[in-house]
Amino acid sequence: MSAQPDIDRLYEQQIKALPRAARLRLLARIADDLAEADTEDEQPLSLLDLEGVGAEVWQGVDPKAYIDAERDSWDRS
Repeated sequence: MSAQPDIDRLYEQQIKALPRAARLRLLARIADDLAEADTEDEQPLSLLDLEGVGAEVWQGVDPKAYIDAERDSWDRS
């Protein structure tokens, strides 16, 4: 936790004194750096990871009856 006071002191002494435009550029640079770091640590997404998600919603539903009901609703539209 010793780094926190250093960050506060750095902000008060160095960053706060900068013009608004310079602080905005610094903020954008930090945000870009953080966004880049996050994507490097993440595993690539796979559609296969969704297998079984929401399966409980379909418990007890007859697939053929569901499809037939959907198709019937198209005819009524």
